[in-house]
Amino acid sequence: MTLDLASIGNKLIIDKIDDEKVKIQILRFGISEGSLVKCVDKLPKGPVIIQNRMQEIAIGRKLAEKIKIREVKEG
Repeated sequence: MTLDLASIGNKLIIDKIDDEKVKIQILRFGISEGSLVKCVDKLPKGPVIIQNRMQEIAIGRKLAEKIKIREVKEG
């Protein structure tokens, strides 16, 4: 699944980023493959907002489509 399909409120692990340019862009925010983040909001046809530690970051939909994730099952 990709980040643009994440459900609001779910914790996610960044699983795979195939595009080197995307890797570099999100690395600037301290996010890399294996990072644990939370989807806090999704704007209609707009960015996906994730929380990484105490920081919220808006990631554009086109960028989010290139970031593979998996949901963390709680419990």
